[in-house]
Parts: sequence; structure tokens; C-alpha cells
Amino acid sequence: MRTVLAVLLPCLLLAALAGWMLWDWVPGGPDAGGRQVSGHGYVALALGALGSLVVGGGLMFLVFFSARRGYDDAPGEWPPRPADRDED
Repeated sequence: MRTVLAVLLPCLLLAALAGWMLWDWVPGGPDAGGRQVSGHGYVALALGALGSLVVGGGLMFLVFFSARRGYDDAPGEWPPRPADRDED
């Protein structure tokens, strides 16, 4: 039951937010004015989303690169012997 709630609740929240966004952003929306987003706004939104993905991907790459190269290991003998490494 907890697993179902853990999956269902965020999905319902996401659906509610998407519905609110579509209802509020359409021209002639709830206040008969809607929110007008220009072409520049959509370009800025797309560039911001793409930039966030690039930064996140780059940081994840650096995390894995650092871990595989041993830069995160404790200082000591180099290269570390497998028996010396902590496997927590």
C-alpha cells in the first residue's frame, strides 16, 4: 500500500499542476485574459531547461569520473591496492 501511495501521490500532484498550468495559461483563461507568453518567453524556457539538463549531466559526469579515477579516495599510497580501499 505504501508503494502505491508513493507512486500515485506524486503522479496525481503532477497531473494537478499540469492541469492548472494548462487552465491558467491558455488565452482567455480564468480571468478572461490568460497569461500571454511571447515567442521570446518560450525560447527562454527551452534554453533554461536545456541548460539545466546540460549542467546536471555535466556534474553527474564529473562525479562518476572522479569516483572511477580514485580522486575521492583517502590520501595515502598511490595507486591504492584493492585491500586498502574502503568499500562502505
